[in-house]
Amino acid sequence: MTRFLLAALLLLPSSAMFAQAAKPAPAVPAATAHPEVVLHTSQGDITLELYPDKSPKSVANFLQYVRDGFYSGTVFHRAIPGYLVQGGLYTRDLQAKRTRSAIPSEADNGVSNVRGTVAVARGADPNSGTAQFFFNLVDNRRLDFVGNQSGLTWGYAVFGKVIKGMDVVDKMAALPTRGLGPFAGDVPNPLIVIDSANVVGEESAATPATTPQQAAPATQPAKKPSGKKG
Repeated sequence: MTRFLLAALLLLPSSAMFAQAAKPAPAVPAATAHPEVVLHTSQGDITLELYPDKSPKSVANFLQYVRDGFYSGTVFHRAIPGYLVQGGLYTRDLQAKRTRSAIPSEADNGVSNVRGTVAVARGADPNSGTAQFFFNLVDNRRLDFVGNQSGLTWGYAVFGKVIKGMDVVDKMAALPTRGLGPFAGDVPNPLIVIDSANVVGEESAATPATTPQQAAPATQPAKKPSGKKG
């Protein structure tokens, strides 16, 4: 009996070590792998899931603008039913804010401009994107990367998708539009304002950003053409 008890006691440390070794590693929070951002707008909240694995530069750029409070007080200045809703640069009086330097395009990341995705708006230069972004209201595959950097064939870089509040985006697109300020048309009436934006799990960015380095207002994807890439 004594030898049996001694043998049993000798097994205990090995069992404890086995249990410790078998303990699973703590799970990485989902927000770390795919950050989420909430846009609090005058039409309702929109939650985005970002794709840092597919568009690391675009995501880092967008998150920095969010954390700086840049988007607070900006508007969605362009809404075209059956196409897109765009914003992120202009104030309520449709003055372009000063932005950081432009980022290189990541349109060749293999992610398509399908309904509900969010992409970097830019000018004719593929590498001219700054703060502006747009929501795809439909599958806009003609805005995808085609294979070269000439003209619009380079496409527009998708860096996330709407995971909550697509009904809000659709409501934005359904508003009447007008010409206002520098825009001949497509400006929602009433104006749609981003009151604030925050990264989920971080403190809300309520204060506007300090003056960044340079002015670089980006233009936007062309209006939906007939039989052309936009």
